[in-house]
Amino acid sequence: MSDLSVPFLFQKSVSLSSYRDRRFSGGEVEQDKKLLQSTTLYVGNLSFYTTEEQIHELFSRAGDVKRIIMGLDKQSKTPCGFCFVEYYTRSDAEQAMRYINQTRLDDRIIRTDWDAGFIDGRQYGRGKSGGQVRDEYRQDYDPGRGGYGKRIIQGKEMEKGGNKSIAEFQQ
Repeated sequence: MSDLSVPFLFQKSVSLSSYRDRRFSGGEVEQDKKLLQSTTLYVGNLSFYTTEEQIHELFSRAGDVKRIIMGLDKQSKTPCGFCFVEYYTRSDAEQAMRYINQTRLDDRIIRTDWDAGFIDGRQYGRGKSGGQVRDEYRQDYDPGRGGYGKRIIQGKEMEKGGNKSIAEFQQ
């Protein structure tokens, strides 16, 4: 479905990206089929402090949001920078892909991508320390995503021979 109020050349793409979930239970063809019919979006690069209410306020501008599933650190059960947004219709999800992807939320440029559909358990980060893998080895200080990467902090502590916790090191 095309938005005729926006010239064709300026419409953003809603096509599939090259990303595929390696833990998807079916094959690539089955995953692509689900992605092409999906009403669920993965939203990444969120601040750890962005609330479900902020996400709902932004994404409901594209259509009726069915539910939002916040990504959680599997150990601390605190937000870890991603979520899933499920719409009632594909056309509403496409509107979000077109107009919300690469916009700013809570002082961060967020990115959206198609998701084959939320399955319980996927709300937890896949990193070894509980959060997202991309935050494990981050070497820069990012206050919106918990400071330094957890594995980097642990490595520095090992070099020093100390036994401080990550929270103590970041203070």
